[in-house]
Amino acid sequence: MLRLSFFFSLICLVKTDTDETCPSFTKLSFHSAVVGTGLNVKLMLYTRKNLTCAQVINSTILGNLNVTKKTTFIVHGFRPTGSPPVWMEDLVQSLLSVEDMNVIVVDWNRGATTVIYNHASSKTRKVAEVLKKFIDQVLVEGASLDNIYMIGVSLGAHISGFVGKMYNGQLGRITALGYKEPLGNIDFYPNGGLDQPGCPKTILGGLQYFKCDHQRSVYLYLSSLRENCAITAYPCDSYRDYRNGKCVNCGMPQKESCPLLGYYADNWKEYLKQKKPPMTKAFFDTAEEKPFCIYHYFVDIITWNKNIRRGSITIRLTDRAGNTTESKINHEPATFQKYHQVSLLARFNQDLDKVAAISLVFSTGSTIGPKYKLRILRMKLRSLAHPERPQLCRYDLVLMENTETVFQPILCPKLQM
Repeated sequence: MLRLSFFFSLICLVKTDTDETCPSFTKLSFHSAVVGTGLNVKLMLYTRKNLTCAQVINSTILGNLNVTKKTTFIVHGFRPTGSPPVWMEDLVQSLLSVEDMNVIVVDWNRGATTVIYNHASSKTRKVAEVLKKFIDQVLVEGASLDNIYMIGVSLGAHISGFVGKMYNGQLGRITALGYKEPLGNIDFYPNGGLDQPGCPKTILGGLQYFKCDHQRSVYLYLSSLRENCAITAYPCDSYRDYRNGKCVNCGMPQKESCPLLGYYADNWKEYLKQKKPPMTKAFFDTAEEKPFCIYHYFVDIITWNKNIRRGSITIRLTDRAGNTTESKINHEPATFQKYHQVSLLARFNQDLDKVAAISLVFSTGSTIGPKYKLRILRMKLRSLAHPERPQLCRYDLVLMENTETVFQPILCPKLQM
């Protein structure tokens, strides 16, 4: 999903985009989408000198653009109703808040606005050619290809890719938001890359049913620009392996760091800076609402039942202030064998620093038949996000099926693995 385009001669005075006090993104109506629009590309520059008031620029008028700084292009996609992207202003301001750079909004709404997707997609190469001409001029003025960064959404991702190909893959970076197949040096798959939590599951959800999952990539990228949410992803061959805790060694003590989603993804590993780095798939889960962060823990359980038990575990954490967060580890049944440790990957919406109480519920998923017991010799809770935190343990527990068992954890012995 994740990677790392009529002239009328009138005897009157016409006010152009460049005459606007603060040029705005082109607003069109659904009528325009029905009748179709001819392509017109408008480049709007934002910098820290003009944070909220764009400058319309082109290859001969660069405005406040500083060729010695990073230049980030934001390229939107298909616009079936003609309305401006609701996320555009937030993305511009967030980028400028984290780095002093040039941010250029590529407004090709006149061209992207149509109810026929193929009509919009047929214009993408022309948009890329416009951007190529502009970048060529910026390079003449002293800019570097290494400082060119393109963020493309949906068809905008295709445009960004076309521009990258025109420069033989020498652009500094491309982030493509809106494609399932692996294409980049690193591809991020939130929640497996399919249905996103919090999005409507049926057509009864209205317009959000059609665009929520697709648009989530933009909002996840935005979350990476906020200090209170750094989403960690885990390189893995499959989503199932990730959910089963087989791919979360990165970030642990004496291990390599894990990649971060979004803006800071290119900080991960030196090989991303190589000329031909390998392709990597990374998986992670998110919460239903902003800022979408999920906090991972391992729940290590050793049982002493004579017979094998299969089922799921629900774990709830409570801190000293009474805040609670819960994780249902039920994507597939776990198999508990006598004296065999099972490590379950738990995902919480909150990260509670001082855990005062833990509760566990064991379930086989059966609504009829006998109720089972899960006899726990030892339970251990360890944080992946903060491996330096003390690990919490509890010994000799008996869980009655579908019954919540609450207890106070103790610190695990330091020598315990």
